[in-house]
Amino acid sequence: MLEMSQRENIKNGLLFTDMGEGLPEERLRGKELVYDFNQTRPSEVAKREELAKQLFGSLGVNCWIEPPIHFAYGSNTFVGNDVYANFNLTIVDDTTVTIGNGVLFAPNVTISTTGHPIDAELRATGQMYAFPVVIEDNVWIGSGAVINPGVTIGKNSVIGAGSIVTKDIPPNVVAVGSPCKVLRQITEEDKMYYYKNRKVQP
Repeated sequence: MLEMSQRENIKNGLLFTDMGEGLPEERLRGKELVYDFNQTRPSEVAKREELAKQLFGSLGVNCWIEPPIHFAYGSNTFVGNDVYANFNLTIVDDTTVTIGNGVLFAPNVTISTTGHPIDAELRATGQMYAFPVVIEDNVWIGSGAVINPGVTIGKNSVIGAGSIVTKDIPPNVVAVGSPCKVLRQITEEDKMYYYKNRKVQP
């Protein structure tokens, strides 16, 4: 049986190390672009847009990404249209992160596709694993939320501030907590009340 490359190990959810096969060079390219992006002046919108196009694997239209941002690669993150990311979005994208259309990120959100073995001796070898993360259309992720490896968040769902998402979240729900669990369904009443008992104005 032929030994797989580290890139094949990543793709197949196997343990890997990331110090060969051009991976360090790809990370360095991403970090250089992130550095330039984060150093832009607030008025340099066009420059940030151009840098973001180079950084991401793909980037849709009408996206606004507030600096600072932090990425492992950037090139493994694929972003849809009409996405807004507030300050300090951190994405550890050793494998793919797919972000749908209309997704909103509050400040200080972390998405990590990557983890390490629990066993200390195995961890000391530098091995890790990575599983893709998918955030479907129109998801809103609250401040300080952490999205762990292998998670899919269904369309239209809301993740409460400070939540630790360790398992898939279905569409059309509000989910909160550590670990994050479904609190309730999103209903027609949410069209009438935007916050607690505050009504949407006609």
